[in-house]
Amino acid sequence: MLKPLTIGSLVLEHNVVLAPLAGITNLPFRLICRQAGASLAFTEMVSVNGLVREGVKTLALLKSVPGDRPLGIQLFGDKPSDLAEAARMIEEYGDLVDINMGCPVRKVVGTGAGSALLQEPGKIAAVIRAVRAATTLPLTIKIRSGWHCGDNVFPEVGRIAEAEGCDAITLHPRSRSLMFSGQADWAQLAEMKAALSIPVLGSGDLFTPDDCLRMLKETGCDGIMIARGALGAPWIFRQVRELANTGSYTPVGTAERADAIDAHLNLFIEEMGEAVAVREIKKHIGWYAKGFAGASEIRRAANSAQYLTDIKSLTEKIRSIPDTPPHAPDTARGEHAE
Repeated sequence: MLKPLTIGSLVLEHNVVLAPLAGITNLPFRLICRQAGASLAFTEMVSVNGLVREGVKTLALLKSVPGDRPLGIQLFGDKPSDLAEAARMIEEYGDLVDINMGCPVRKVVGTGAGSALLQEPGKIAAVIRAVRAATTLPLTIKIRSGWHCGDNVFPEVGRIAEAEGCDAITLHPRSRSLMFSGQADWAQLAEMKAALSIPVLGSGDLFTPDDCLRMLKETGCDGIMIARGALGAPWIFRQVRELANTGSYTPVGTAERADAIDAHLNLFIEEMGEAVAVREIKKHIGWYAKGFAGASEIRRAANSAQYLTDIKSLTEKIRSIPDTPPHAPDTARGEHAE
């Protein structure tokens, strides 16, 4: 089920990628996931208005390093001309352009962007047409199934995307109104795959390696995009490959969790400085600290941590905790645009 994935001119080693997540998929987190085996990673959502009107300030979101390639850049906006201009501006910074048509959060849809575009298929066609004419990079879109439950526009949007020159499409099979509640309808992925000739990637409810392979098997989709399932668990990329290759995967103990926090923290310090690193790593510890005795205490302590020494102390405390037998995964990963 794992295999190379071709998206336009881009050939990926395999078909398990890291989704764009607002406030999460900055350079340090992307590098952590790449080290675990993600074949492609995306920036956070980049505002087209910010790029076109603020330029240099917003371009800072695209900072990368050689080890952070191939890199997908996700744009959000609602005006075809602005999206086209933004695509031209970022062409030298990444290897693929994705247009967000699925984000359900109010501050995005309130501008007419994200999943709000699903209410206007004609505008979707105009957006893709304009961006396709503006860049030679592989072009993809990420969508939800529709705006309200039952108004499934994804087949129509898929046909539009293919006709207007998209190289692939990612479907998170929930409506915008569901936000992150309920269960993603994976049958919609199979329907989309059967209708299109361009690659179809699936997203939604991928919290374990077993989930990931089950989506590939049940839907026939060409690849999967892991979002909330990677929060506090970047090793999911390694485990998916282990499961595909051997039929089992190595569980993660407290020592590996501590190592991951240390590595993540050091990347934050290198990139953003100590003060920002401490602030940023705290929320990630809230995700890393799951599935072992005393995890809730660790999360509470992380919330009140102020200094690097506090974080180091918490990391060593995690490392000293004996491993416990595996249990059902905690899927409460937070609500980030995906």
